[in-house]
Amino acid sequence: MLNWFRRKSADKTKQTHEPAKHASKLESVLGFQIPEKEEPLYKKALRHRSKVDGKKFDKSDSYERLEFLGDSVLDLIVTEILYERFPVETEGFLTKIRAKIVRGETLADLSKKLELDELIQIGDRAQGQGIEYSKSVLADVFEALIAAIYLTKGYQKTFNFVREKLDAHLDLSKMVKQNDNYKSILLEFTQAEKMSLPKYNIISEYGPGHNKTFSVSVSMDGVVYGKGKGKSKKQAEQKAAKKALKKLTEDEESEKIVN
Repeated sequence: MLNWFRRKSADKTKQTHEPAKHASKLESVLGFQIPEKEEPLYKKALRHRSKVDGKKFDKSDSYERLEFLGDSVLDLIVTEILYERFPVETEGFLTKIRAKIVRGETLADLSKKLELDELIQIGDRAQGQGIEYSKSVLADVFEALIAAIYLTKGYQKTFNFVREKLDAHLDLSKMVKQNDNYKSILLEFTQAEKMSLPKYNIISEYGPGHNKTFSVSVSMDGVVYGKGKGKSKKQAEQKAAKKALKKLTEDEESEKIVN
């Protein structure tokens, strides 16, 4: 059992049971026990940079370097899984599905389903800011954990872990059918209708750097057709495009009824 989550209570006579629960939960997520010599790496995979103070931890002691490696490892594993499961599909099809799986929003959802938000180690000064619920942080921690498994257990064990989690928490068949690139659909629509190309403008952005919210509008021919909010500019633009499509198609149906 992991012991690195354990810490003494203020009176130094009792130990909280919560860290032990965290350790048990992580090993439950991983599906294996972590040997003592590998504990520091898994601890680092869950350590946010706010925990790195330059005293106890060096600047490289957060999950960020592991996330860099995990991103590439995850890309390869997902590519291999899709290559095996869709033997006759084109490169373009496989690329689109891979992008849907490895994008931040999907990885953040996976992290939440695995309850990794309860295991992220946040610095004392950053407590209460909601860092552990940030989609970018959740996605990064998932990738960092992938890197830790890869470095300690090798590629095949990491492959099996990713495949198991994807099968358990993602509906690939639904993802294949779902076309959620509303910006692309809107572009095709406006071209077909001889309208000007969609123009996206940032209305506002607010919140701390790690958890910003963007508000975006989309217009054609000088008319705003949709607005959207999101934790990234791309997400906000997609939501704005979706609303614009709904308005445009509703207007088109109204014209047919009138005529």
